[in-house]
Amino acid sequence: MKLKTLVAVMAGALALTLGQTPDGSLGWAAVAAQEKVSAEVGKHLQAVQGLLKGGKFREALAKLKDAEAVPNRNAGENAVIEQMRFAGAQGAGEPDTMVRAFEALKGAGRLSGPQNLQYLEAIAGTYSRLNQHPKALQWSNRYFAEGGNSATMKQVQTAAQYYSGDMGAIIKATSAEIAATEKAGGVPARDKLELLMSAASRAKDSATETQAAEKLLTYYPSKERWADVISRVQSNKNFSSRFQLDMLRLRLATGNMRGEADYMELAQLAGGNGFPDEGMKAVEAGFAAGVLGQGGDAARHERLKKFMAQKVADAKSAFPAAEAAARDTRDGNGLIPLGLQLAQRGEAAKGVAMIEAGIAKGNLKREDDAKLYLGMAQFLAGETAKAQATWRGVRGSDGSGDIARLWSVYARQSKK
Repeated sequence: MKLKTLVAVMAGALALTLGQTPDGSLGWAAVAAQEKVSAEVGKHLQAVQGLLKGGKFREALAKLKDAEAVPNRNAGENAVIEQMRFAGAQGAGEPDTMVRAFEALKGAGRLSGPQNLQYLEAIAGTYSRLNQHPKALQWSNRYFAEGGNSATMKQVQTAAQYYSGDMGAIIKATSAEIAATEKAGGVPARDKLELLMSAASRAKDSATETQAAEKLLTYYPSKERWADVISRVQSNKNFSSRFQLDMLRLRLATGNMRGEADYMELAQLAGGNGFPDEGMKAVEAGFAAGVLGQGGDAARHERLKKFMAQKVADAKSAFPAAEAAARDTRDGNGLIPLGLQLAQRGEAAKGVAMIEAGIAKGNLKREDDAKLYLGMAQFLAGETAKAQATWRGVRGSDGSGDIARLWSVYARQSKK
């Protein structure tokens, strides 16, 4: 599991097994008096107690046989024997023996509610420490079924579910916990989000995996996380290739251009799709980053720069005729890219109005695309709240919805 999360979960499990042991810690004299232990049984149990205190757990378990060999023992003596058996078995790492002692004590009515949960914690934690995950899951489930609510035990249960392959349970519980935290206005813990993403990946639940990745991006952003989420969106089987330009836009915005090829491709795709100003900005960004204008292809890069400058001039002079033609049609499809072109040119308010006019005309080939680009124009115009509202309305499953959500995250982070 490629997570700090699981390390934390297992650390919690290990810490639990090293916690308080139900071993008669009131002291031998008090226990003996309380349980009316006879002198003959007592001498053996006192020896066992010494071995336990000395950390000689296996020897203590063996020594218990001497006490068990004494005939006609009373219920109290049997209870002390089982308490010591439990303590010795926990120290020796023998959870099956712990279970035997626990069931004997429970059957004899010797465990109160809190004691019962303490014993269950120790059993589940020991199974977890020994990587016996199905049994750790069984006993942690029993702990919660009998009223336990320990956060550490929740970690043990989650680790056991993960290693036992019960991804569905992890996804359900972790998703609910994250949702509750968000509803209360809090920030979900990073390890919970990473656990959800990992469990979803193992369960091949791509929708939940992407959701978890986007939440990690929202609450714990980084350049590397942006690169990961962008790649996830592009690798989605329903992703449309027409959004290649949009993914490069996100790479540029988040500082994730992967070298000369990305800058060149962004410039050429933008210029070829009616956005020469954007193409020129991509070239300039490549030069500013020291990626373009260097090495053996420097002359080629200079030619591209001049070409894009000409494209910008041509588009500006041709814009009035293109706008008139777009407004003369029965649908608004032609106004959408022209509005985005205006926004990228620095006339964002006019661009927003033009895209809105296109949407109002209707008969759009792809309404989600139009809303995506309206949000981008609004963002460029400094109308972040309006952009967020617009992007929330993008529902496409072909990549448009994913891209809108990512721009929404980026806009929030930019505002901060």
